[in-house]
Amino acid sequence: MLKIHTDPFSKIQYSTDASAYREEPYGVAFPRSAEEVVELVKFAGEKGISIIPRAAGTSLAGQVVGSGLVADVSRYMNKILEINPQERWVRVQPGVVLDELNLFCKPYGLFFGPETSTSNRCCIGGMVGNNSCGSHSLVYGSTRDHLLEATAVLSDGSQVVFKDLTNDEVKHKLGDALNTDVSLETRIYRQIIFLLSDENNQKEIIDHFPDRALRRRNSGYAVDELLYTDYFKSNSNCLKNDLNDSPFNLCKLLAGSEGTLAFATEFKLNLVPLPPAQKAVVCVHCATLKEVFEANLVALKHLPVAVELMDSTILELSKQNIEQNKNRFFVKGDPAAILIVELAEQTQEEVDKKAQEIEDDLRGHGYGYHYPRVYGKEIACVWDLRKAGLGLLSGMPGNAKPVSVIEDTAVAPYRLPAYMADIKKMLDSHDLSCVYHAHISTGELHLRPILNLKEQRDRELFRTVATETAEIVKKHRGSLSGEHGDGRLRGEFIPLLFGETVYGFLKQIKYTWDPSGLFNPGKIVDTPPMDENLRYEKVNLDIATYFNYDKQQGWLCAIEQCNGSGDCRKSSLFGGTMCPSYRATKNEANATRARANTLRELLIHPRQKDIFNQKEILQALDTCVSCKACKSECPSNVDMARFKAEYLQHHYDSKRIPLRSFLIANITRIQKLGMIAPALYNVFVSWGITASLLKKVIRFAPQRSVPVLYKYSLKSRAAKQHLAVASNSLLSCGSSSKGKVYLFADEFTNYMDVEVGMKFIKLLTGLGYEVVIPRHIESGRTEMSKGLLKKAKKIANQNVTLLKDVITGETPLVGIEPSCILSFRDEYPDLVDVPLREDAIRLAPNCLLYDEFIVREIQKGNITKEQFTDKPLSILLHGHCHQKSLASVEPSRQMLSLPENYKAEVIPSGCCGMAGSFGYEKEHYELSMQIGEDVLFPAVKKAAPEVCISAPGTSCRQQIKDGTGKIAKHPVEILYEAFIA
Repeated sequence: MLKIHTDPFSKIQYSTDASAYREEPYGVAFPRSAEEVVELVKFAGEKGISIIPRAAGTSLAGQVVGSGLVADVSRYMNKILEINPQERWVRVQPGVVLDELNLFCKPYGLFFGPETSTSNRCCIGGMVGNNSCGSHSLVYGSTRDHLLEATAVLSDGSQVVFKDLTNDEVKHKLGDALNTDVSLETRIYRQIIFLLSDENNQKEIIDHFPDRALRRRNSGYAVDELLYTDYFKSNSNCLKNDLNDSPFNLCKLLAGSEGTLAFATEFKLNLVPLPPAQKAVVCVHCATLKEVFEANLVALKHLPVAVELMDSTILELSKQNIEQNKNRFFVKGDPAAILIVELAEQTQEEVDKKAQEIEDDLRGHGYGYHYPRVYGKEIACVWDLRKAGLGLLSGMPGNAKPVSVIEDTAVAPYRLPAYMADIKKMLDSHDLSCVYHAHISTGELHLRPILNLKEQRDRELFRTVATETAEIVKKHRGSLSGEHGDGRLRGEFIPLLFGETVYGFLKQIKYTWDPSGLFNPGKIVDTPPMDENLRYEKVNLDIATYFNYDKQQGWLCAIEQCNGSGDCRKSSLFGGTMCPSYRATKNEANATRARANTLRELLIHPRQKDIFNQKEILQALDTCVSCKACKSECPSNVDMARFKAEYLQHHYDSKRIPLRSFLIANITRIQKLGMIAPALYNVFVSWGITASLLKKVIRFAPQRSVPVLYKYSLKSRAAKQHLAVASNSLLSCGSSSKGKVYLFADEFTNYMDVEVGMKFIKLLTGLGYEVVIPRHIESGRTEMSKGLLKKAKKIANQNVTLLKDVITGETPLVGIEPSCILSFRDEYPDLVDVPLREDAIRLAPNCLLYDEFIVREIQKGNITKEQFTDKPLSILLHGHCHQKSLASVEPSRQMLSLPENYKAEVIPSGCCGMAGSFGYEKEHYELSMQIGEDVLFPAVKKAAPEVCISAPGTSCRQQIKDGTGKIAKHPVEILYEAFIA
């Protein structure tokens, strides 16, 4: 029997999508096959509940939000079943991710043409449900255009296949007209054929559906697409001049139906040849929005493959995002908007010729002031910046956000300037500003007025804007939805757009296919008011937080920056680190989105009096490895590691700190005591009997080894070697011919990785630097990782006090363990007491990772390759999570590539899985190893014996040893060994 999950945690996870809506479902199921879908349909029918088919849950209009039973196909029904390269088609299950499908098809020289900005996590089922398009719809159209066949379960549990039919096959589907005892499939064919055969109905549809010049038409059910087929054209005066002679296929109706008509279990998709290899992007910088709308029409004359828009709001927000700020390299000045024009031709000469023609034409019309061209791999950076628009907008601080309401409307491109003038006039009448971005080439701009949906006035404006927008769209023969679907947001306005007669046709279709309202009710037809069940509420969350959230205008606002777009669900195939536990399990519960949803829901609607003792929140946070990837890779800058620590400290304020958490957080003090007799300490933690007892008591995995101490500490060794003790009690060594470096002797390097620390000191002194270990204490990293923020705050205060007058840009603080030194840049400015905040902010940029300092000195010419060996060495480098998120692995690669014949390659891995103490903990051991097996372990195991494995994180090196049996070196050790004294 298929399991139905009705626990609160499961229901909270699936109560939202990427829209502004929230409604708790009946439960959640994860079908594995068509047979289990049939079982689900029968169960729902017996219980009198509805079913909501769901894939990645990236819908923007509330398509998968409702009170029914959510059926998530993404976890198990995600197989590519068959490909036929000769006939250019592929068969897939609905949970297949678009980018993964295209990776599979690439060796055949083919791909699935439609795309979305969520292509690295959206699923084919969702694309069919919403009839998704994308940036290149100018060339490839929508999903509907490429859906050849669909296998589906109907509302009575029967299974059918929809595909192209000849006229005779259509008549056969209708059966004997006198026979009324027919299958549901036959009733479906009879109803649609009867409806569309009537010329009065045909005229109503032709008169009220959007302009045929508009390719992005996704409002309502696509009865017009069925109308313009050979079956009706040959027998209709209304259609005699239409050139379309495509065969009749109910897939055209299924696409864009949002799971309201049937539950699709398999698709046969058309594939197209890969685009020409030679590409360029012309980024037209415009001074006004009006200029952009006109420039689009000029660019379209030259037949580009895509034209997209980014406005100044998105460009400005991208400056604050760690990941997207790197993609702004082509931006000059502060344009009102940038028009991204992509060209693809067979030769580079053709690309450049067309690019020049477009630039000349635009200049001739007086449009644009800067026209940079981007080539090669950097094109992806431009598109990543454009695709990040939604997430960047959600990251706007505070309660007022750019709201999805006009954002999917589309008109024929030639109507766009006049349409935009009407929209601007409407917005001005309400004193509203708006964000503009996306698919300008096909007449669809994602327009988002800035509203605070927690305020009653703005909720009323939300409805007013939606209503007036629908009237403007109707005036310009447009579509309320171009690609995102109607859902709960636009369904209410379909009668206004199409008129009551055509709306009646749509209701007839729904009731024929689904007479009992089994499939996803309340979408497209019979939609509830668009301002009901909004997830944003005005709540006074009066909590004194440990971290400072002023930039986000409060902790709740910071949590609400998660808009549900699901960037945390992307596969490791597409790089990055977020989210390690989701990547390993493919379980929504382990995604950053689920944690944010759970936090938001239960802080606003707690299930018990003590809001900081809710088991669902603790359950959601339990699998967060605090890798920090979401802080940079999430376009909305959701920092779940910080939220986790915040919640845990409040939890501990009223509850006892677990023994294990207490010991891990205080490991530095324990190790300091252990240094009195390090040999005895090491015997105790590693000898069979005592080690087993210790691991059992603190619930460490028996497979793990407890880290041991070095025979002396880094600070004591530096003092003994006198490397000189300065009068201010700083430990100092080396000459100062090239300057002074302050070394942060973090808790891991000081007590365990002492050899790494000594090699770094010797390397720098050998290179001509004076190395000083200043007065400081541990970083507080272990305290932060376990949520002991009170103690971490004291540590941060003390370190900032000790270092604020010592560290400068010329004399930086350099660290060896990434998570420790990066605490100064990441947590300290928002954790220290208010009087020290400005000091912490000034200190932060002068706290450098080992590699950042080395590369800086290389660039100055202070360190050269001649100082190192010319012997060859191949190196595989695994970067630390915090390094990837808060800094970059690239300096480590550059540093390791300094010796003449050293070749360093970065493993495209995410988190190693150890994540501090996470991988040591018994209940997390299996997940920890799963995370390692995702990319890291296979890459290390595959490496030739002579290849050197490198990892800067002490936990990462331990995980590599446990998972592969290979010893990884810190990059500092490798460079030291290459140094010629």
